[in-house]
Amino acid sequence: MKTKLSTVLCERLGIEYPIVLAGMAGGPSTPALAAAVSRAGGLGTLGAAYMAPADIREAIRTVRQLTDRPFAVNLFAVDLRDDNSNIEQVQRQLDRARADLGLPPAAEGPLKTADRFEEQLAVVLEERVPVLSTAFGLLPASAALAARSAGMKILAMATTVREAVLAEQAGCDAVVAQGGEAGGHRGTFDVAEHPMGANVGTFALIPQAVDNVRIPVIAAGGVMDGRGLAAAILLGAQGVQMGTRFLVAAESGAHEAYRQALLDSDEESTVLTAAFSGRPARGIRNAFIRQWEDGGTAPLPFPTQNTATRDIRNAAARQSRSDYMSLWAGQGTRLLKEGQRAEEIVAETARQALSLLGG
Repeated sequence: MKTKLSTVLCERLGIEYPIVLAGMAGGPSTPALAAAVSRAGGLGTLGAAYMAPADIREAIRTVRQLTDRPFAVNLFAVDLRDDNSNIEQVQRQLDRARADLGLPPAAEGPLKTADRFEEQLAVVLEERVPVLSTAFGLLPASAALAARSAGMKILAMATTVREAVLAEQAGCDAVVAQGGEAGGHRGTFDVAEHPMGANVGTFALIPQAVDNVRIPVIAAGGVMDGRGLAAAILLGAQGVQMGTRFLVAAESGAHEAYRQALLDSDEESTVLTAAFSGRPARGIRNAFIRQWEDGGTAPLPFPTQNTATRDIRNAAARQSRSDYMSLWAGQGTRLLKEGQRAEEIVAETARQALSLLGG
């Protein structure tokens, strides 16, 4: 039965509710979480940007064992060439954190980040996943053609109307309009133009994007429950993307210390920082971010800063030290509910939105 939640996006992606799970690469994303969201009627997403190609294939097959519903795989469409121009100064700054964690100082010399995008993409195409989504930019034209030829739908994230228009022109089936309230990395295409990302608020971005593109717009940023979904639909969006709300779900891969930091946070806790990865991202301010705010050293560009901080983030996870973890989170963390399963979150969100919309 069709309801007021049965949008064009639902028809295009073959889902029941216009709720998309954010990719959340780097730990929180698990096959169990993606499958649970899809089973509940939304679009689960596997955040695969940091995964080895063989692991992506295994994860995709695991999702398919857990559900026969549509799901997405998210990759980073971005230049992964390293910039080591200030590596010595940055490493000395990072050594402060290493000392606190009991790690040795960084070795001298440049860093090299593995660029596995082509191999990752090849796996996704071979596995013919239903939906391929990107962050930080658009798929190369040849990759987009290959995806469409394989029968896949394509989503892209945008932080401005101009980026949304570019996504439409590139043939995307829908665009995620990411407001400044969103947790995690900003999806801004050109961080040279917007060093801390374009941060138009969700409430302002969505109707302007809707008025300037013909493809479905998916609202992201600050959406934590059915009120956010209903508001997004009233603003003209055809659905929402939710990440932070699912970080404390039972199926999330988020570290226990990360979960606790989320539950202890509020709307004043997060800041935009490039300290962890070299790209602007919203997360809970902790000791690591404060060191960078006080240190006077600019982080290296992505992906080199991300590579440089990996040993710190890994050690922090082993030691359950949230003060040195990248605690990505949006601004709506007071609305988190501990102990829910992902399917409950989807059902509750849809039920509340339907009630508000009179569906």
